[in-house]
Amino acid sequence: MIDPDGYRPNVGIILMRDDGHVFWARRAFRDGWQFPQGGMRSDETPLEAMYRELYEETGLRPEHVEVLGATPGWLRYKLPKRYRRRNDKPPCVGQKQVWFLLRFLGDESQVRLDLTDTPEFDLWRWVDFWYPLSHVVSFKRAVYERALRHLAPLAERLLAGNGTTAGAASSG
Repeated sequence: MIDPDGYRPNVGIILMRDDGHVFWARRAFRDGWQFPQGGMRSDETPLEAMYRELYEETGLRPEHVEVLGATPGWLRYKLPKRYRRRNDKPPCVGQKQVWFLLRFLGDESQVRLDLTDTPEFDLWRWVDFWYPLSHVVSFKRAVYERALRHLAPLAERLLAGNGTTAGAASSG
C-alpha cells in the first residue's frame, strides 16, 4: 500500500525498560541496527499494525507491554535511490510512520526473534534512550530524532515515577 505521494504507511516501535534503556536490534544478515518497524496493511489501524509487528519481530504480545504514547500524524523519510524498487507501481519513495513508545512489562526470556520464516533481526540488546541517534542508518536519523524528542517527555515521566535516572531520556 503506497500513498499518492509515494510513501508506504509504517509503524515504528520504541520499546523501553523501566530504567530508560531501549530495545535495539540488528537486521538479520546485515550490519545495520534499528528499532522494530514495519508496514501497515490496508485494513489495520496504526495500533493494530504496531501489535502485529511487535509480535512478528520480537515475539512480544500486548500483555508484555504498556503503550505510553505515539507521535501525532506521520513522520516521513525518503529511501536513498539505491534502495528503491524500480519496478514497483506506484513507486515507493519512502516511508511515513507513526511511532509508539512502549513500556516493557515482560521478561527478557519472552523476546523471540525467530517466530517467522524470515526473521527481521538476529541479535538485540538494551541501549541508552538516545544511543540510536548516532547509530541508525543516516537516512532514518531525522525521523528517529523527531520520534525520540516527541516521546522523551513520556519516557521521562515514567522514569520519574520509578525514581530512575539511569539511561534517562533527558540526557539527549
